[in-house]
Amino acid sequence: MTTVYITAPPDDAESIAETLVEKRLAACVNRVPTSSTYRWNGEIHHDDEVMLLAKTTESAYEELERCVREIHPHDVPCIERFDESHVLESFARWREDAIDPDR
Repeated sequence: MTTVYITAPPDDAESIAETLVEKRLAACVNRVPTSSTYRWNGEIHHDDEVMLLAKTTESAYEELERCVREIHPHDVPCIERFDESHVLESFARWREDAIDPDR
């Protein structure tokens, strides 16, 4: 089981989340408004963003990353993968079924 942390501009976050679920690359994507402070091109920036937590599987991760890189508006999108050591079994089954209903 894998959760992918992605940040996106507020105007793009819903579309990214919808695409990932529609393409069955994520079973669910949580959207959490956040404020980010970061360095880009030597300058410090402060932006409102949306934190996306995409629930996916190991087998879907590479395609999810590829999809986000294609549709994300940033040249260098934040995409971080967290492999989970423990997940509630019923949740894990639901996630697998939502991503790959034919398994």
